[in-house]
Amino acid sequence: MQPRELAVTIVRGALGVLLIATGALKIGHANDLAAAIAGFRLLSPDIVAPLALVLPFVEVLLGVYLLFGLFTRVAAYVASGAFVLYALAIASAVVRHIPANCGCFGPNDRAVADWPHVAFDVILAGVALGVALGAPGAFALDRRITRS
Repeated sequence: MQPRELAVTIVRGALGVLLIATGALKIGHANDLAAAIAGFRLLSPDIVAPLALVLPFVEVLLGVYLLFGLFTRVAAYVASGAFVLYALAIASAVVRHIPANCGCFGPNDRAVADWPHVAFDVILAGVALGVALGAPGAFALDRRITRS
């Protein structure tokens, strides 16, 4: 196993675990997540409720795909895009001086949107992009599928 392949595998797994955790913490708390999303004042109320229902499952699914290396490249690109959108939403709240609750880690997360959160999401977007470009890494189900 090459060092690059090992690095992609480790980062892919860590990113997968992070997404599974953040999504799982939000499942069953759609009202809290909807309130957090609405607090950014970016989306129509018609979009907020369905997004609050679907987003946790999308995060968990992306996390599972990354953890097991299934559809790795696509999952990593989608995750990167999601992190960019999160960063833009948080930056928008900071610039507009809106004390929006991040809601990143479920209903008990009371962190207010700030520049460190923007930086963290930008870093995660870059990490996910790196995984996409280096995909799939070692021990990925994608490798087994392409061999068959």
